[in-house]
Amino acid sequence: MSATLASARIGVVTFPGTLDDRDAARAVRLAGGEPVSLWHADADLHGVDAVVLPGGFSYGDYLRAGAISRFAPVLDTLVDAAKGGLPILGICNGFQVLTEAHLLPGSMIKNDHLHFVCKEQVLTVENAETAWTRDYAQGQRITIPLKNQDGQFVADERTLDELEGEGRVAFRYTDGNPNGSRRDIAGITNAAGNVVGLMPHPEHAVEAGFGPASEAGARAGTDGLGFFTSVLGSLVHA
Repeated sequence: MSATLASARIGVVTFPGTLDDRDAARAVRLAGGEPVSLWHADADLHGVDAVVLPGGFSYGDYLRAGAISRFAPVLDTLVDAAKGGLPILGICNGFQVLTEAHLLPGSMIKNDHLHFVCKEQVLTVENAETAWTRDYAQGQRITIPLKNQDGQFVADERTLDELEGEGRVAFRYTDGNPNGSRRDIAGITNAAGNVVGLMPHPEHAVEAGFGPASEAGARAGTDGLGFFTSVLGSLVHA
């Protein structure tokens, strides 16, 4: 759908236990869009142009991280919308929800060291052609915060080979794997490129002086902003 930058409306879903919805909304606002709050129990997406599933511990991560959120009314609507091309970004717990909803393959399990990890993480951009990565360059190294305890991405070898072969690995951990994720995978995309999930938190690196220092230096603290400018640009030029 076509939109002007200022009129682009990005929905941010809140589940019980969500922690980073306000941060995600602020990132949308700093990028130039209009954040729209979406409640997990409301199946109405209120005409938004894209959706962010933010991080946290939805429903306390009972059963499995993201397992209960999969059955929220908003997810039924999102599954159909994703198939229709709606851009969706899942961050940390949001990525876990996307795998539980089968919008992305694989699963997230406890970190291989069984500890919560919180650090500045370097990523390599492997796919710069999705709705959420178009403002990055292929092979670019970015630094954004990582914080999780169920961040180990796993999948069978056939699925991993398909992700690699189809260019659907969106981000890869660089300079060390913090959680044991298979093949250093930090984020993936669906085949259409409108649904992206990753464990690190770009919404915590959107303002100079308040995020981790970029390797490039010139954009210190803002390496995560490209996710949000990317989707706004994709909506404007759709």
